Amino acid sequence: MAQAWTKSDWRNKPRVQMPDYTDPAALHAVEAQLSNYPPLVFAGEARSLRQKLADVGAGKAFLLQGGDCAESFAQFSADSIRDTFKVMLQMAMVLTYGAKMPVVKVGRMAGQFAKPRSANTETINGVELPSYRGDIINDIDFTAAARVPDAARMLQAYTQSAASLNLVRAFSTGGYADVHQVHAWTLGFTEGKNAAKYRDMANRISDTLDFMTAAGITAETSHALQTVDFYTSHEALLLEYEEALCRIDSTSGLPVAGSGHLIWIGDRTRQPDGAHVEFCRGVQNPIGLKCGPTTSAEDLKVLMSKLNPDNIPGRLTLIARFGAGSVGDHLPRLVKAVKEEGANVVWTCDAMHGNTIKSASGYKTRPFDSVLREVQEFFGIHKAEGTIPGGVHFEMTGQDVTECTGGVRAVTDEDLSDRYHTACDPRLNASQSLELAFLVAEELQQRQLDIAKAG
Repeated sequence: MAQAWTKSDWRNKPRVQMPDYTDPAALHAVEAQLSNYPPLVFAGEARSLRQKLADVGAGKAFLLQGGDCAESFAQFSADSIRDTFKVMLQMAMVLTYGAKMPVVKVGRMAGQFAKPRSANTETINGVELPSYRGDIINDIDFTAAARVPDAARMLQAYTQSAASLNLVRAFSTGGYADVHQVHAWTLGFTEGKNAAKYRDMANRISDTLDFMTAAGITAETSHALQTVDFYTSHEALLLEYEEALCRIDSTSGLPVAGSGHLIWIGDRTRQPDGAHVEFCRGVQNPIGLKCGPTTSAEDLKVLMSKLNPDNIPGRLTLIARFGAGSVGDHLPRLVKAVKEEGANVVWTCDAMHGNTIKSASGYKTRPFDSVLREVQEFFGIHKAEGTIPGGVHFEMTGQDVTECTGGVRAVTDEDLSDRYHTACDPRLNASQSLELAFLVAEELQQRQLDIAKAG
């Protein structure tokens, strides 16, 4: 994979969705500084994630990927990291019970700063300015000065990512992730009258934990009940940043992206001969590939060949994002292409990006029912095709925001303005995220029953 490849080869390829920096000297200085910084993640961690994703692809584990649409410098805090981490642990607990298998936990954090945009400019009150492309590139304030790409922002993104990883690693191994504590948080969600339908599953999880305790399997006797493996991911959009943090693995001698455990290529940057595919094909990390409605079977075959020429299990995750009601129009042809190539892939469902609408109140939102429907359609297609629905991919936060409508707490269009804090796209709040986990767990339980009947 790394033969005839260097980390700067992408510079000779067509580039899209990337900024044009007006001060080359400042850019080069930042790149040089980042190149001397320690990597944020390490090759052994990336290899471990790839092995776990190989289990997902084989139907022996399930992938939960979630976190911010775009991380913010202004909203960065220990509490926000803790709250998102906490909700992901709760979701994983419920999914583990439903799937009866390990859940691989991957956060959209510690690097998710750059965002592709549908237009290069935006106009407000007759004023046209360059689009906001994420805090690592420019500022969200609607002024000409704020929208100029600033290379120094990469250094702040690195520092914030390092701090986020430090805290997440402490939470993962310091007792915060104790399985009994996580389930106690989950029970709080099921106390409301509208969450009664989830109480039965929560009670069954409680019974299982009580049995384990009676059998002498406690957090004190089992390290596995106290700690979790938690990985980070982001869209590898800003390639100057990615190149600067690329390192050579001292064990294998091969290049590794040091910016995150898993990096993905977006639906707008997956050109087979483009810069983003060129960079990602050469690093050893697990790679995600967003697949939207315009993804053709032929393009997918070329991309799978470029990104995973040795067909390594766990290397390539295909992230389907079509929109509720459209999964059946697009996913079957891509599943067929994978079958024809005999490719090892993980199939996961991004049920967020295809379900964005503008509400009557003027806010960009995502209806909870549409998100759930796309997940159900994703499971249904894989059941029909005899393939494995490997995971789910959500934009969510542990904060009590009002950005997506619906859910047991029934966020309405009128509620959106109450706590609409996202820097880019609407996110599920803590309650909606956990509710979705219960509903996905039901799909997983049904899948287990179908497998048992077939066997």
